[in-house]
Amino acid sequence: MKFNIEVKISLKNGMLNPEATTIERSLDLLGYKVSNTQTDNIVKFEMEEESEEKVEIEVVDMCERLLCNPVIHDYEIIIKEEI
Repeated sequence: MKFNIEVKISLKNGMLNPEATTIERSLDLLGYKVSNTQTDNIVKFEMEEESEEKVEIEVVDMCERLLCNPVIHDYEIIIKEEI
């Protein structure tokens, strides 16, 4: 079966996010008042595998080993079976 995978990677609460701080300050200079700005990364890919459970196990391993730093990042995995 073919699966579409989306991994959303974000900084854990309390981690400094200089990119978000820069965006917030720049928007303020343009006259927009925003707060609690966050930035996330999204990685999308396809996989062929026997089951969704196997895909999830493999994608968690990918996240822990390469896609993010589990010390500072949280991640959310969305798996959809291709029809």
